[in-house]
Amino acid sequence: MALTRDQSLDAYRLMKLIRRFEEKCAEHYSAGDIGGFLHLYIGQEAIAAGAKYALRADDNLITAYRDHGVALAKGLPPGGVMAEMFGKATGVCGGKGGSMHLADKEKRFWGGWAIVGGHLPLAAGLALADQYSGTDRATLCLLGDGSTNIGYFHEALNLAGVWDLPVIWTVENNQYGMGTAVARASAVEDLTQKAAAYGMPTATCDGMDLIAVMDTLGKAAEHVRAGKGPMFLVIDTYRYRGHSMGDPERYRTPEEVEKEKMNDPIERWAKHLRDEKIATDEQLEAMNKEAEDAVAAAVEFAKSSPFPAPEELYTHVTA
Repeated sequence: MALTRDQSLDAYRLMKLIRRFEEKCAEHYSAGDIGGFLHLYIGQEAIAAGAKYALRADDNLITAYRDHGVALAKGLPPGGVMAEMFGKATGVCGGKGGSMHLADKEKRFWGGWAIVGGHLPLAAGLALADQYSGTDRATLCLLGDGSTNIGYFHEALNLAGVWDLPVIWTVENNQYGMGTAVARASAVEDLTQKAAAYGMPTATCDGMDLIAVMDTLGKAAEHVRAGKGPMFLVIDTYRYRGHSMGDPERYRTPEEVEKEKMNDPIERWAKHLRDEKIATDEQLEAMNKEAEDAVAAAVEFAKSSPFPAPEELYTHVTA
């Protein structure tokens, strides 16, 4: 899958925006401006960017709680996302969702779900709705490697297989489910084997390589749009920060993390841009500054926004 020159530059801008946004979130979490839990996407940016360019804007996207980068890639405004992190009324969910519950129905970004694996049946439902109405939308469901051991996983994949639903099950395999390595929690390390029981084709790719991610997701989208049923992908990646901000990271060594940083997806894409004469070092630095400025503006917007009014406690509540 080929990107135009402008798309190649925009992909770099997006990944840098996600990286800087996450770094700034970590700063403000430590300062007490962001509460609750905070799961950072640092290291996994090529997956969100790859999804943006491989899929259509009207495709469904649903993910778990490591959702900030995916939200930005789906087009949610940095200011609105940051305001949501701060719990402000101008946040994309009115300050009621916070870090783990970002969503925007107009952009067909359905969350941001905190319960491990809990969003998989919802992905099946989104795909069923599109199949029933005769649209050719694809549903991309991003999930962590740990959620492949959850009951929801098997229920959702089974129904997707029975009904030939147009859903792309995509495991962001960052090698650890919370603090447990895949090999210690899963009976099979090759997670694609888990799709065999449900009769769906599989594919794997290097999640630190933007083009590989785009190609893999693009082919999967073609497959499900053609009415051939679901597809199961495993995208191998690595998170450079802990599972959440409270993670002491005793399950891996600093040396392991530093070694993985040598394969940074943003630096790999920057090298591609330089090698292909798409961007100079000066242009890359200018885009880095753009990302800094965009995130600084988002923080200022969040800080200056009001908290939700007390009566908002009683809105959007169904009994």
